[in-house]
Amino acid sequence: MSDQFTTKQVAEHNTVDNGLYIIIDGSVYKMDSFVDEHPGGAKILKRVGGKDASKQFWKYHNESVLKKYAPKLKIGSVKEEAKL
Repeated sequence: MSDQFTTKQVAEHNTVDNGLYIIIDGSVYKMDSFVDEHPGGAKILKRVGGKDASKQFWKYHNESVLKKYAPKLKIGSVKEEAKL
């Protein structure tokens, strides 16, 4: 689970068919298998697919939710990208 992704790579996974990745606090989560289980509905996850969803996540969840689902959904982290 030590894979590293660029934000561009995450952005390419912005639909359920592409894997539906989201970023929360620098960690990358693969959400396509969780879309139908999400208590808030699939629409919300699809809206943030391929993006950093940290702000939206923390608005509605606490740390216990992340601890519960991270082992199943976390696939890596965001790679530091060189800034020009």
